[in-house]
Amino acid sequence: IGDELHHSGWNACSSCHGDPSTSRRFLILPSLLSGRVYVVDTAKDPRAPALHKVVQAEDIAEKTGLGFPHTSHCLATGDIMISCLGDKEGNAAGNGFLLLDSEFNVKGRWEKPGHSPLFGYDFWYQPRHKTMISSSWGAPAAFRTGFDLQHVQDGLYGRHLHVYDWPGGELKQTLDLGSTGLLPLEVRFLHDPSKDTGYVGCALTSNMVRFFKTADGSWSHEVAISIKPLKVRNWMLPEMPGLITDFVISLDDRYLYLVNWLHGDIRQYNIEDPAKPVLAGQVFVGGLLQKGSDVVYVSDNDTEEQYTVPQVKGHRLRGGPQMIQLSLDGKRV
Repeated sequence: IGDELHHSGWNACSSCHGDPSTSRRFLILPSLLSGRVYVVDTAKDPRAPALHKVVQAEDIAEKTGLGFPHTSHCLATGDIMISCLGDKEGNAAGNGFLLLDSEFNVKGRWEKPGHSPLFGYDFWYQPRHKTMISSSWGAPAAFRTGFDLQHVQDGLYGRHLHVYDWPGGELKQTLDLGSTGLLPLEVRFLHDPSKDTGYVGCALTSNMVRFFKTADGSWSHEVAISIKPLKVRNWMLPEMPGLITDFVISLDDRYLYLVNWLHGDIRQYNIEDPAKPVLAGQVFVGGLLQKGSDVVYVSDNDTEEQYTVPQVKGHRLRGGPQMIQLSLDGKRV
């Protein structure tokens, strides 16, 4: 109770390709609020995963000063890297990246001293371009008590991407996404390791921002997809953003799928031209604007409307789409 699991990761991934001594055996579960990291053995008995180890928050804080662990990625070295969103008191200024060794002992911090980002959240590395890019959610002291729009205006939430030297840990560049890039969350490079472009989903402003390398070797950004807010009634605000909370790119880099948590739809975009995504599909699976909800959206001709959400095997879908995965063949999301 009180752990709050957000993201999960593995002890081994494609970064370990070619190393027969590694296997995807241990599930890594960072606990955002308690600060613990759970390691679960999924191989000994796949039908009954068992707790293998708990990395305690006190051990992490004592050795690194970090707290509020969130996103976990495995590294080619066998280490585990976890983004931490603040120090143990919840101050964003104390955030950074935790390293665990292959036995899940606290090894230290990944980034060089003095190279911590302004805020933390997700990250993704692209070794062929010697680059890691991280995003910025907000200060744990703010979000752990519930979202307050005033905290955005008070500067307690992020709007930046942080570009690091990989694997060196030196912060090379900070991209200010401005008012169109509030609360940048999930970061994804294209899967083709030779490509120097990717996207970040900006939740509050509901924009997909594309980042890319320029001719001089620096990184830049532009809004690639913009989800317009809807005029609504019977809600906390007169307009409702889509609230992009997650997205995934197909393995062939042809399609990008995103979710609008509040509006309730999943969208498919063709990104064969990464700078000009084209809407290719859309389905409503929940959200606050479905038929039967108190909340309605107001169309351009001032009529109140709601979306139809299909039943699945006789059951009405509840909630809204939040985190997604795509099957390897791209046929199921």
